[in-house]
Amino acid sequence: MRTWRFEDGGFLALILVITVAFAWLAVPFFGSILWGVIVAIVFRPVYLWLQTRLGGRSNLAAALCLLLILALVILPAFLLGISLIQEAADLYGRLQSGDINLAEMFDTVRNSLPDWADDLMVSAGWTDLAAARAIFGSSLATLLENIAGRALWFGQGALQLLASLGVMLYLAFFLLRDGLDVGRKVKHALPLRPSVRNQLIEHFLVVIRATMRGTVVVSVLQGLVGGLIFWLLGIDAPILWGLLMALFSLFPAVGTGVVWVPVAIYLLATGEYLDGGILVFCGLFVIGLIDNILRPILVGHQAKMPEFVVLISTVAGLKLMGLNGIVIGPIIAALFIAVWRIVASQRPFDEESAAN
Repeated sequence: MRTWRFEDGGFLALILVITVAFAWLAVPFFGSILWGVIVAIVFRPVYLWLQTRLGGRSNLAAALCLLLILALVILPAFLLGISLIQEAADLYGRLQSGDINLAEMFDTVRNSLPDWADDLMVSAGWTDLAAARAIFGSSLATLLENIAGRALWFGQGALQLLASLGVMLYLAFFLLRDGLDVGRKVKHALPLRPSVRNQLIEHFLVVIRATMRGTVVVSVLQGLVGGLIFWLLGIDAPILWGLLMALFSLFPAVGTGVVWVPVAIYLLATGEYLDGGILVFCGLFVIGLIDNILRPILVGHQAKMPEFVVLISTVAGLKLMGLNGIVIGPIIAALFIAVWRIVASQRPFDEESAAN
């Protein structure tokens, strides 16, 4: 058996220092690297299918896969972002000019409510618009102002945006083409027991795919359908409300109802019974069923986590790392659960503890 030497400790310290230094260099492109890895993992089945159809030409298959990603994901997202900024700027301008009178809308809704609902609003402190705005009204104005302000950011940060996008696509190309070989090398280098290492890597890949398919895809579909319904009903800023529904659908305890329910209440309160009824029906049986039907199918049982864990990890990730945290938070939580399951499985069974 090989004995521990002082030089071994020095080499481990060198590995740690160099790894930290490399991570520090990668920090400016952390988001690009993260999404490059995610894109390569999610689209690998598509790459393998193209590679088979093209007679094993891996470079061409990877390039076509990137073109598919550009056409289906990046270009629509870019066009959606431009439309969102224009819509938010227009809505913010109408709020500032008084074209949209929030005080009048609030009074209209309150006057149409039954006595018990009005009593609930009074007990909650929502006696007028100023009191309600202290809770949520100012947040809407701030959100619109921030989104509208992104127009200037897009112009000033266009070069940085292109650089980040280039890094992501460049990394995704090589991971699609050489991902199997890179995975083997990383797997071999990890200082873990083979059984633990294999379980963690398998769980990591399952969680990445499940998070993207069962969380991101479902939220995008709910936001798309919700925004389309708002547009068909003639409601202002359908893209903005669709984006908000997509965002809130990421949180299990909240969901899209936090957006469409108040709008439905306003429509019913102002006498738009047909539009309000259609929105309620679509919210319950169209937007809601997307989550109830698709999420269990796309996520599966391997990566399923308790809803409170998903909620906490998503909110915490969003707060700490922005949009990247929507993916990183659940991944960290899932790996945390996986690690402790491995620890529990390797401990001897204690009948006395199990009985208690």
